[in-house]
Amino acid sequence: MDELNLFEGMKYGMKKRTLKSIDLFAGIGGIRLGFENAFGEGIETVFVSEWDKYAQKTYSENFKDDFSIAGDITQIDAKDIPDFDICLAGFPCQAFSLAGARKGFDDDYKGMCRGTLFLDVARICEEHKPKVIFCENVKGLVIHDKGRTFKIITKTFEDLGYKVFYKVLNSKDYGVPQNRERIYIVAFRNDIHSDNFTFPEPTDTNKVLSDIIEEQEVSVKYYLSTVYLDTLRKHKARHAAKGNGFGYEIRDLHGIAGAIVCGGMGRERNLIIDNRLTNFVPVTKIKGEVNREGIRKMTPREWARLQGFPDNYKLALADVHLYKQFGNSVTVPVITAIAKQIKLILDQNATKIQ
Repeated sequence: MDELNLFEGMKYGMKKRTLKSIDLFAGIGGIRLGFENAFGEGIETVFVSEWDKYAQKTYSENFKDDFSIAGDITQIDAKDIPDFDICLAGFPCQAFSLAGARKGFDDDYKGMCRGTLFLDVARICEEHKPKVIFCENVKGLVIHDKGRTFKIITKTFEDLGYKVFYKVLNSKDYGVPQNRERIYIVAFRNDIHSDNFTFPEPTDTNKVLSDIIEEQEVSVKYYLSTVYLDTLRKHKARHAAKGNGFGYEIRDLHGIAGAIVCGGMGRERNLIIDNRLTNFVPVTKIKGEVNREGIRKMTPREWARLQGFPDNYKLALADVHLYKQFGNSVTVPVITAIAKQIKLILDQNATKIQ
């Protein structure tokens, strides 16, 4: 056995142990994908929870597990979840979003308090005491209710025996052309020496939209009709007259996209000009004609690339679901960069922790 392999063998007791993770509020698996990129075969997902049936379908298309995806996490006993080392949790952000009502812990929706779903993360982690808890949320979480909401969240993890780190990072600094600020929370169990943990520095700030657009001509269905385009222009003009900045936006292919979101004006705020269309015959029912200015929405594959998903990630559902899913998802390269920093700490502590 050479020196390097001998050292690795001593470090991990002759066999490096595979870390087990759970994926809560899993969406379409963006956080899991980022951690798998960073840890490789050193991580294994043992439990997944996601209540949206369409997200479940996309997840199942792309991750072949030998267990079923669990539904509503509030109905699952923590004792029924297998033991794990890392908790991945992109808990729902609606209650904390700057764009929403910002009711926080009082935000009741369909009988569930979205603002308190993070408490299910705490409930499960209290039972299993994993080495690491990783969470992602909207930037507005930090300032919600004058910072009290975030203080409760961090104190909850501290009371469970964790040291908490957090930082707002922007996706545009990590290899994707999207201006998307999110807060990332990393909590290490107190018996893990984590004082030297740092969030990653920017890895690639040079990507632009031309780097991620489809290589071939896209379907005419993504091109706006003349009537719809006229409606968008009038809507924007009305708001402009009131001094508001609402409305559609055409992005420069040499620039970056605004944050993609799950619905509303998400697509219309990130229009592009693509003059490669050769067949202007509509394939869906539209009012007017297909515009001749080359103005179109980005495709679901382009949204996937804006979030850093690889091109072999399968997009099996209808566009309406895919736009929602990628708008709700995470930026994979940001997750990967953070996960690598987490791995450094765990590797440094490998001989000390169980």
